[in-house]
Amino acid sequence: MATETIDPRFVDIDMWPTEAAVEAILASQIEAVEALTSQTHALAAASDAAAERLRGGGRIAYAGAGTSGRIGVQDGVELTPTFGWPEARLVFLMAGGAAALMKTQEGAEDDRDAARADVAAAGIDAGDVLIGIAASGRTPYVLAAIEAARVAGALTIGVSNNAGAPLLEAAGHAILADTGSEVIAGSTRMKAGTAQKVVLNTLSTAIMLRLGLVHRGLMVNMQVSNAKLLARGQAMVRDLAGVDPAAAEAALAAAGNDIKLAVLLARGLDAAAAKALLERSQFNLRTALDDA
Repeated sequence: MATETIDPRFVDIDMWPTEAAVEAILASQIEAVEALTSQTHALAAASDAAAERLRGGGRIAYAGAGTSGRIGVQDGVELTPTFGWPEARLVFLMAGGAAALMKTQEGAEDDRDAARADVAAAGIDAGDVLIGIAASGRTPYVLAAIEAARVAGALTIGVSNNAGAPLLEAAGHAILADTGSEVIAGSTRMKAGTAQKVVLNTLSTAIMLRLGLVHRGLMVNMQVSNAKLLARGQAMVRDLAGVDPAAAEAALAAAGNDIKLAVLLARGLDAAAAKALLERSQFNLRTALDDA
């Protein structure tokens, strides 16, 4: 596997001056992102297919072990505050369970039976999207989860850092983050992990775009949970509705901090009409504004 090979350039990196070592590590991180430029089409296709599946009310699920599993959890949990994605529509399948987020669970990544049981317990079905992440692309837990989810009818996406990996063959959509050797051989928390994070950032954000949870480059479906985000929400309403700050503040308060609803209220619709319009437009603000 490319991610496990030794790069002869770095065999003596432990003897290098720290600044030189840091320079090499940073350069490798840039290489990790550049390795994804060939995956634009694959990422777009996976995003479009996932968004289409999720319009029916399904869930986004992540399956992984170790570093890859933790990166999946990080991506998923950020969808709720950023895009208002319901927590009930998120599933995390982590080899070794929740305890593995904080402490390595030895042998858990090899447990195929546990993966199948986790998929069954989560009730993964045809309405759901399961993203399996594994640097090697051979992790038994992730492979078994993808296979079980596919049998259940779910849309499956595999993310691996090794070309020809079984995970890429097993998943309905394959994303190859071909990052090659690590500065420290086999330490896939480095280049491989960086590329995985970028893949998931791109994939989940593109899905949210297609689902109408972004309008004019703004997070109009975000949760207003603190003073900073309240000010940001008020600014969005002000700019999108073309009203003064006081009117934007009043509209957002009347909308219960629902930014999309507040924009329609600030544009002069009453609450009932605005809510009905959003429902008809499947909560897509652009469509609602076009139909207003």
